[in-house]
Amino acid sequence: MTLAPAPRSEAAELVREEVRAFLADELGAGSFTAHPDAWLAGVDPAFSRKLGERGWLGMTWPKQYGGHERSAMERYAVTEELLAAGAPVAAHWIADRQSGPNLLRFGTERQKAEILPRIAAGECFFVIGMSEPDSGSDLASIRTRAVRNGDGDWVVNGTKIWTSNAHHSHYAITLVRTSPTDPANRHAGLSQLLVDLSLPGISINPIRILDGGHHFNEVVFTDVVVPGDMLLGDEGNGWHQVTAELAFERSGPERFLTTYPLIAEFARAAAKSRDPAQLATLGRLSARLLALRQMSLRIAAALDRGELPDIAAALVKDVGTTFEADVIEDVRRVVEVAPSLDSPEPLGRALAEAQLHQPGFTLRGGTNEILKGIVARGLGLR
Repeated sequence: MTLAPAPRSEAAELVREEVRAFLADELGAGSFTAHPDAWLAGVDPAFSRKLGERGWLGMTWPKQYGGHERSAMERYAVTEELLAAGAPVAAHWIADRQSGPNLLRFGTERQKAEILPRIAAGECFFVIGMSEPDSGSDLASIRTRAVRNGDGDWVVNGTKIWTSNAHHSHYAITLVRTSPTDPANRHAGLSQLLVDLSLPGISINPIRILDGGHHFNEVVFTDVVVPGDMLLGDEGNGWHQVTAELAFERSGPERFLTTYPLIAEFARAAAKSRDPAQLATLGRLSARLLALRQMSLRIAAALDRGELPDIAAALVKDVGTTFEADVIEDVRRVVEVAPSLDSPEPLGRALAEAQLHQPGFTLRGGTNEILKGIVARGLGLR
């Protein structure tokens, strides 16, 4: 599993400076406040539209679909700066990161022409319809079914869970079983549907996290009629399509920058205190962060070359989310500030927010146990 180094990109550094200036202006105007985990919990459609107006969504897509035909390195720079600032990007995140690329690869011409320009404009949001109760990361065991009716449409019944921001989204790319399960090949018979979440028969139920916040959901499909032409890709090809989609989901910098706003606050506190334990901790965290960044950059470069680095992406997600949790514990051990959402100290508030979101870090996008299995199989270790 060897990936070529990511090439240095002057264009990426130029757009990075543009994004930094934009974020400084937005912070100065008070349009948002930095928060850990903002890429999942920070929904602000107006902010997403601002990014779309600046050409920072759908950056790598063809211009004919509203994209800007820029490199993956330029997109990475934009993504990294938004995450580091703790900006409220959750509304468009899934659509820009994976749903759009999935549509580009497998969608019909009509699907691409109608939906992709709206995503690039920051006006159309997606949710991931993969996980189910009692299935978790074992996607081959899903039970949501879709069958054709007499009109050629799909009738969908089942439940999806952990559907982040479904209550703010327009569509779900939904993994369904369209053929009976084959015990000899559980991956066969799966398909993906583009489901309009406003269709009758869909109910979206909140799953609140520890602080009462709501971004997770349960989505229930009861005899939902999905038009026949909303099949994504080929019937029965769902497993291959999901595997391609997960490479985009698992490898990005959000898999290790979720707690970066906490690191930034900790760095400011450590620089002020000059406490040896704090400075040593900051050094160790910084070294790990830089290594993770290089791994993620190499995957971005591989995606830019049209490769599918699914094993490397699983590794980055595993190691990255472990790092995010370690940030919280390492900082907590060496500071005297108590974590509290009502703390007068920015560090105390950031630490509390990160702790409340921590349980989901190693679950979303595939549990770390599943990811370790993917890597082991890919390396021929099991």
